[in-house]
Amino acid sequence: MYAIKEIYKTIQGEGAQAGRTAVFVRFSGCNLWTGREKHRESAVCQFCDTDFVGTDGVNGGSYSATKLLEKIELIWGETENRLIVFTGGEPMLQLDRVLAEQCKKLGFEIAIETNGTIAIEFDIDWVCVSPKHGSELVVKEGNELKVVFPQLGQNLDDFLSLSFDHLFLQPMDGNDGQENTVKTIQYCLENPKWKLSIQQHKLIGMP
Repeated sequence: MYAIKEIYKTIQGEGAQAGRTAVFVRFSGCNLWTGREKHRESAVCQFCDTDFVGTDGVNGGSYSATKLLEKIELIWGETENRLIVFTGGEPMLQLDRVLAEQCKKLGFEIAIETNGTIAIEFDIDWVCVSPKHGSELVVKEGNELKVVFPQLGQNLDDFLSLSFDHLFLQPMDGNDGQENTVKTIQYCLENPKWKLSIQQHKLIGMP
């Protein structure tokens, strides 16, 4: 059974696939933070702005692979160009070969947004890795590397030898969001191997 925080249809707001319609499947749980505020200061990742605790979100619950695919199909509807984005928390704690292959059999392209600390040993169409400073990066190749910026102590040059098609910097949200956006833009201007990623879904009021 898969513990799912929420499932919803939206417009992808970040990275190379921004603007694309997708069903987001958010798994519950993460290996870099419990999701509870009392543990944030001691967590590896302290800046997450996503609620991934429990199964009480929209369409959340405990699903078998069959029931999860039925729910996704119902949410997607009859249209083509099918895309599922598996996210979290950390989706690789639960996403497995069985679920991935069943999605593909139904004609879905599957994407994942992962922190890259757990090896991916089955086929995923689009791999987006968002590394967190202080964690061990295991997934060193994929379609896009999306680094939240700035992270104290992180050296972006360390990522340049990895095998990703796109390198994105995304301003860290929060109280310093505006200042971080200015810093991110400036870094991209000075280091054009990096592209700017902004959270467009927040600008248009999408989840």
